Amino acid sequence: MRIQKTLEDANLKLDSVLSDVMGKTGRAILKALVEGESDPRRLADLAQGNARKKKADLIAALQGRIRPHHRRLIKLHLGLIQTLETALRELDADVGKILAPIQECAGLLTTMPGVSEIAAHVVLAEIGVDMARFPSPAHLLSWATLCPRNDESAGKRRSTRMRKGSPWLKTTLITAAWAAVRTKGTYLQTRNPIRHERTLAEIR
Repeated sequence: MRIQKTLEDANLKLDSVLSDVMGKTGRAILKALVEGESDPRRLADLAQGNARKKKADLIAALQGRIRPHHRRLIKLHLGLIQTLETALRELDADVGKILAPIQECAGLLTTMPGVSEIAAHVVLAEIGVDMARFPSPAHLLSWATLCPRNDESAGKRRSTRMRKGSPWLKTTLITAAWAAVRTKGTYLQTRNPIRHERTLAEIR
């Protein structure tokens, strides 16, 4: 992050105290720095939430030498970030309108363990809502290129790697599957092969 590099150049170790420099506390401190504040104690007083418990650490981390050019760079970077955030909010609003017709279907998908709202939108965007196109779940699995290849010759298995397919759909489904098998108290977790291997190892 360019802001972080600028802070380091000014010997301000804000990231050593705050897990997110662009969080509420970080932004408040950065804004104060841009406006000319340099007193570590006054800057630390801007801490919010859990960061208030770290005031002593913030005071120590803000014992730097910030120069006018540091303030200008931080102001420039904050402006760029704000512009990008505004653009993202506008895009999210547009995407929300486009996805409105399939929102009910997306909601049903999110009831499955491991399937987030974003994952549901990706799946519907790639597959659609008309499942009649696929005679069976196996056909859909094959179309999504999630079936291992059956490449055997003379009794020797040469390759079981999956074919290349839609990178968005495949990546999303694999991510959702891993999230599902890590969700406690679900049927899918009991089907996790890694969990079974561990259980067998414990029994032995």
